[in-house]
Amino acid sequence: MNELKFTINYQHFQALNELDPADIDLCLKAEEALQTSYSPYSKFRVGTAILLADGEVILGSNQENVAYPSGLCAERVALFAIGALRPGAVIKAMAITAQTDNFEIKKPVTPCGACLQVMSEFEQRQNTEIDVIFYCIGGEALKVKGIKSLLPFAFLEDRLVG
Repeated sequence: MNELKFTINYQHFQALNELDPADIDLCLKAEEALQTSYSPYSKFRVGTAILLADGEVILGSNQENVAYPSGLCAERVALFAIGALRPGAVIKAMAITAQTDNFEIKKPVTPCGACLQVMSEFEQRQNTEIDVIFYCIGGEALKVKGIKSLLPFAFLEDRLVG
C-alpha cells in the first residue's frame, strides 16, 4: 500500500481590487448574473460569468424549482448554454459568486460536485485549463488554475466518447 498526498495551488486575494482588471471585470459580471437568479425557496442567489477565448462573456444564475432537484446551479446553466449555443467555444475563465438576504456570506462559495464534474468535462473537451475565481462580494477571492485542482478524481472516460 502507498499513501499519497494531494495538494493544490491557488491564489488568495483579500479584496477584489487585488485581482487583475480582467478578473475584476469577470467577478463584477458574475455579480450582475445574480439579478436573474430564480431562488424563491433557498433565497440563495448564485451568479456565474464565463469568459470565452473570443472575449464574449456568458452569464448564468441558479434556477430553482419547487420539485427538488429539478433546478440547476448557475455554473451548469452557463456551461450548458455554451454547449448548446456555442459548441466548440473555448472557455478561458469563470467567476462564481453568491448572495443571500438570510445571512452574511463571509467566504467565497465553491461549486457543488455535479458542477465540478461538468466543468471538468468542458476542460477535457477543450484540452485547455480553465481559470476559476470564487469571489465573496465585499470580501476575499480565490483563484485556481484548472478544474483538476478542484476535482482530482473526476470521472473522465475517453472510451465512452465515440
